[in-house]
Amino acid sequence: MKLAGKVAIITGGGGGIGRASAMLFASEGARVAVADIDSVSGEETAEKIKENGHEAIFIKMDVSNSESVKNLINESVRRLGGLHILFNNAGVGNSEVRSTDMSEEEWDSVIDINLKGVFLGIKHAVPAIIQSGGGSIINTSSLLGLKGQKFLSAYNASKGGVVLLTKNAALEYGKHNIRVNAIAPGVIDTNIIDHWKRDERRWPIISKANALGRIGSPEEVANAVLFLASDDASFITGATLPVDGGGLTF
Repeated sequence: MKLAGKVAIITGGGGGIGRASAMLFASEGARVAVADIDSVSGEETAEKIKENGHEAIFIKMDVSNSESVKNLINESVRRLGGLHILFNNAGVGNSEVRSTDMSEEEWDSVIDINLKGVFLGIKHAVPAIIQSGGGSIINTSSLLGLKGQKFLSAYNASKGGVVLLTKNAALEYGKHNIRVNAIAPGVIDTNIIDHWKRDERRWPIISKANALGRIGSPEEVANAVLFLASDDASFITGATLPVDGGGLTF
């Protein structure tokens, strides 16, 4: 097992990439703290893991709130015995509007969740990971953190920020045996793309806009996250791994 004896926290673990990663991590031997602002979906993920004979807990939290993130780290360490892996995965999209038409409130909310949430995760988790002897942090950026797309300014900016925050943290904490990497998913079959699926004009184009001509599954992204979390990626840090079916090259 790739994560035997490890403790992992996954934010946004109630569904999509977070749920797929939590279940995969648990199957590979990790004790998993599922974190989400949605108690129903988060508890469901933890229960699914336990039904499969693995160890998991659920902690309700808000990634944009420092005290909430601090409590997540402390409770995970107390209940699971340490911390080796943090997957900063929670995120939101934004209304598809021109930058000048976006409200400041929505801008602040997207940045707070997608970028500040990653910062707070790193801030509060690093001391615990050092105490456990080192480990791995994986942050969720996006294909749209590597390329622009009109009408998604807050999302683009937040996910682009995650890429450079990842590099910064990798430089700062490599000496403590902590690797920090990011993933950049393309169009993945999660709730965040439901509005695109309902668009009869755009969906046939969006769903095939990559080299493989299809959308990805949460499980395919989870496999990449597992790789970065495990010792298979022991000499990889500061990297952003596209998991996009070739969307960046399309």
